[in-house]
Amino acid sequence: MTTQTRAAAPTAGSTIDFTTNLVESTLDPSDAVYDQEIPAGEPWLHELRQGQRLRILDLMGNQAVDTLFYNALDPAERYSAVDTVRAQGSLYLTTGSRLLSNDGNPMATIVADTCGRHDTLGGACAAESNQVRYALEKRPMHNCRDNYLIALAESSYHMGKRDLTSNINFFMNVPVTPEGRLTFEDGISDAGKYVELRAEMDLIVLVSNCPQLNNPCNAYNPTPVRMLIWD
Repeated sequence: MTTQTRAAAPTAGSTIDFTTNLVESTLDPSDAVYDQEIPAGEPWLHELRQGQRLRILDLMGNQAVDTLFYNALDPAERYSAVDTVRAQGSLYLTTGSRLLSNDGNPMATIVADTCGRHDTLGGACAAESNQVRYALEKRPMHNCRDNYLIALAESSYHMGKRDLTSNINFFMNVPVTPEGRLTFEDGISDAGKYVELRAEMDLIVLVSNCPQLNNPCNAYNPTPVRMLIWD
């Protein structure tokens, strides 16, 4: 059994031990009921039944995977960063973290993690944020918000802009400065690192395999990730 610590939010430039909650999975990829690679910069939308496990595998390292969760029976209930952070007393996610909904219900639990920390604050890149953060000419660039909207538009779910909320950035490294600002730093993931979650209810999982080229969250080079599901 691995004990999860509740450390204060790390600040930029501080030395953090990311190995505290590293736990490997016992599941064999050959037993997975679903195995799909998401190309660099592309979206992914899939249902996950209660009790199933989802592994997000960083194939080449330093890739950010922006992820949202919805109750498959009632998508008005969805992942809440505020409730999750408050309940666990930590800004970052790792083994043992429970992802809570806006109704306070557990949606998923991280049961294995070989990376060590995942971001809850950085949000998803959008045309508007790219323009504000980086340069006016960045507005037309491919971004996570557009990925979400494209995936929803092509699905049978009656969901759209109003259903996008604060997301999880698996593998992304976003320290908090002493002044309370966020900085986007080089990732702490590597090729073959993964995070594995157990669904605590029937879920819709919406992912943007981040196409960001303006900060080091993807090492300025978006790469594919692999999604595996076990019953």
